[in-house]
Amino acid sequence: MKSYVVTGIGTEVGKTVVSAVLCEALKADYWKPVQAGDLHALDSDFVKSNTSETTIIPANKLLNHAMSPHEAARLDGIELTEADFDLPRFLKQTIVEGAGGVMVPLNDAGLCYIDLFQLWELPVYVVTKHYLGSINHTLLTLNALMSREIRIAGLIVNGDSNAASERIYHSHFPDLSITTIPEINEFSKESIQQAAKLWIEQLH
Repeated sequence: MKSYVVTGIGTEVGKTVVSAVLCEALKADYWKPVQAGDLHALDSDFVKSNTSETTIIPANKLLNHAMSPHEAARLDGIELTEADFDLPRFLKQTIVEGAGGVMVPLNDAGLCYIDLFQLWELPVYVVTKHYLGSINHTLLTLNALMSREIRIAGLIVNGDSNAASERIYHSHFPDLSITTIPEINEFSKESIQQAAKLWIEQLH
């Protein structure tokens, strides 16, 4: 069994929804090391409520302000370091969700999420969504991961596929696995289960 990191090409592309779908599809646990803001509605709560048997690994840091983790931590009077992000010793098959994109900073000393991905040595699923500018954001993210020799498990499109965009991705990364998860309008265990089933079917 493998664990995976889920990252996005930016904010609001559906990382938590995709994480829930992957947890359901793979019967995996879920861990989001840092939650910044919205502490009354944690991403882990969403995943727990909309999956059938996912075990939630508690976040290492809960920050009070909905902003970049490095600044949210500073406002809370703490500094995040690599030592805060050791993979849990009891890690089994787990979906590890990042925040924002690969270059989101965790402290003022230059630590970014991509540094953690490299440290963890887990394959990474990149979540994208088709919008004007998404090709640029997607290629930048994929290239950043490749430059660090971080394994890319695949590109997951949240929403409808777009052949014109995906043709470009394959021109740069011929072996890239591209799958889609249909955009979900009403979240429930049933809708996540259905999306998980459709995602699994694309792997064969």
